[in-house]
Amino acid sequence: MTGSDRERLRATFTEDAELYDRARPGYPPEMFDDLAGMVGLGPGCRVLEIGCGTGKATVPIARRGAWIVAVELGPEMAAVARRHLAGHEDVHVLEAVFEDWPLPPEPFDVVLAATAFHWIDPAVRVEKAAAALRPGGALATVATHHVAGGTERFFAEVQNCYEHFDPKTPPNLRLQAAHDIAEDDEEIARSGRFDKAVFLRYEWELPYTSAEYLDVLRTYSGHRALEPAARRGLLRCIESLIDHDYGGAITKRYLTELRVARRRSEASGGRPGAGRPHGGG
Repeated sequence: MTGSDRERLRATFTEDAELYDRARPGYPPEMFDDLAGMVGLGPGCRVLEIGCGTGKATVPIARRGAWIVAVELGPEMAAVARRHLAGHEDVHVLEAVFEDWPLPPEPFDVVLAATAFHWIDPAVRVEKAAAALRPGGALATVATHHVAGGTERFFAEVQNCYEHFDPKTPPNLRLQAAHDIAEDDEEIARSGRFDKAVFLRYEWELPYTSAEYLDVLRTYSGHRALEPAARRGLLRCIESLIDHDYGGAITKRYLTELRVARRRSEASGGRPGAGRPHGGG
């Protein structure tokens, strides 16, 4: 993905924050339990979240008592996140582009990016995350994959709709099985700033009516970036397939992947005074 494509596509998320908040699923609760066990997401833990969106990951962490700075580039998304986080005095949602945002002088225990790290400039994201962390602090990224399972026949047949209305669709595209998706820590390892990453994976399924499924598709950047006529045709085609051939509902399988890597204490380029910080404002 080129830089211009990345900027154009990630800007689509700010176009309808309420739809995104309503339609997008959250993350498996056990993921937060596991992450808390690994990095200690309790009172006194300083967390920097990159791209918090409407707070899908921020809220579960805030409930554990962590002190959070959440950086979100979309004012509309940030406003929804603040609404969900009202009452959590130790959570601060800032409107900023992470690549340009000046790091505060005190480092963080955890840098988190939930379904957002791939939207950050690859020339910046790993190095800036490392610079934001104390030695031994953790970079935790969450990726969501759409995998084979659920109503499998639907996801094979729906490719006809995509091939007809979206010329960029590869022919005969099929979802991969979860076990065929490789764990990828090449970028982190290449930086030399982090120890070997640990991966945890969670497979789960979610049922959708045709209206609910169309809503979630409307939040995907690739769908939003289609020409309006093509997007309308694609969504009508998908709705017709679900309603006529699948009784108005389908089930989708997700793979949520948590990747956690500790910043090396001996890494160069760390900021001065990076001992373990206290919590608080």
